[in-house]
Amino acid sequence: MPDAVDLIRAKRDGGTLAEDDIRWLIAAYTAGEVADEQMSALLMAVFFTGMDSAELAVWTDAMISSGERLDLSGLAAPTADKHSTGGVGDKVSLILAPLVASFGVAVPQLSGRGLGHTGGTLDKLESVPGWRAALSNDEILAVLAEVGCVICAAGPDLVPADRRLYALRDVTGTVESIPLIASSIMSKKIAEGTAALVLDVKVGSGAFMPDRTSAWQLAQTMVRLGQAHGVRTSALLTRMDTPLGRAVGNAVEVAESVATLRGEGPADLVAVTLALAAEMLRLAGIDADPAAALADGRALDRYRAMIAAQGGDPDAELPVARHAELVTAPSAGWLRALDARAVGIAAWRLGAGRARKEDPVSAAAGVICLAKPGDQVEAGQPLLELRGDDQGRFGRARQALTDAIEIGNEPPPPAEPVIDRIAG
Repeated sequence: MPDAVDLIRAKRDGGTLAEDDIRWLIAAYTAGEVADEQMSALLMAVFFTGMDSAELAVWTDAMISSGERLDLSGLAAPTADKHSTGGVGDKVSLILAPLVASFGVAVPQLSGRGLGHTGGTLDKLESVPGWRAALSNDEILAVLAEVGCVICAAGPDLVPADRRLYALRDVTGTVESIPLIASSIMSKKIAEGTAALVLDVKVGSGAFMPDRTSAWQLAQTMVRLGQAHGVRTSALLTRMDTPLGRAVGNAVEVAESVATLRGEGPADLVAVTLALAAEMLRLAGIDADPAAALADGRALDRYRAMIAAQGGDPDAELPVARHAELVTAPSAGWLRALDARAVGIAAWRLGAGRARKEDPVSAAAGVICLAKPGDQVEAGQPLLELRGDDQGRFGRARQALTDAIEIGNEPPPPAEPVIDRIAG
């Protein structure tokens, strides 16, 4: 039997772990037979020395093998999914899943919750009265068969190794490791059982990866992992210097998603959603223009059916905050920048986000971007609307926005929302 200390030393010194050693380590840690202190040391060794492609493929496969897989083989439709690395105002999943499903593709979106300045898809949808995130595997398959798309939480038996490893990485300063990020994301998506996967890797101040080089490396690593495990995978790099769309929060993002499904969405949000939809359809083997389903209402019908199938009322009024305050332009000129991270932190401080996974969130809190970079503004013109139920939170939210707004004499250079594509 391998010894955890020997594996720590080997990785610390830049060595390569053997396949059997990796499989033993992940299984033993998941079973509680390797101590947190030992796994922490090994994760730190990986953080500094990395993993080669063969090690990473085995590490990811061992994580998948720690639990069950969702079997989608009984579905008549081709399957495709999307994963975003997270951003501010990123409500794409709410639009994308029903949009792609309206073309006959089954979309199993196992999603997560927000932490810090980035929002979570499940938190957003839970602002819809009655909607349920927790579904059994049988319920997931039933909704997919009936509606064609589902957005829900991953069950506790799906990659339990990742649940333990992620919690450990969070408290040991080892989150920002490309091999560990890639294996965490891809183990869950591969275990989900989808045949095709498109990755939306955000780049910019509001993203997990602030620079293009690291974002590209992460995207390429994940694409290779997907392909190695038989999942048709590609990635788009998309901008996250400015909030995506105009709404940042939970209920406000649901409202903007529904507006987009009616064909009334902000241009940047529509552009990213359609680019991802086109890529998902391509990988699923379907030649179609996703814009058509936004124009004729098919995608909205599918969204409403999905909400209803998960216990929600698509016609119910969404929560509205009790208080609102405006942030105005300090001078006239062109709005050159609106920092995504600062806006995300402001929304978080208003109650839309959480500092710890167990914290509650406010459905109604958030920020509405009344202007976006490229707009010409007047002094005193409202740029942001802050919303929340607790007036005591507004002061700290405003503090987060101190350096978020840049106004100049010239418009900013044009910036396409989609930066690059890593083909699978």
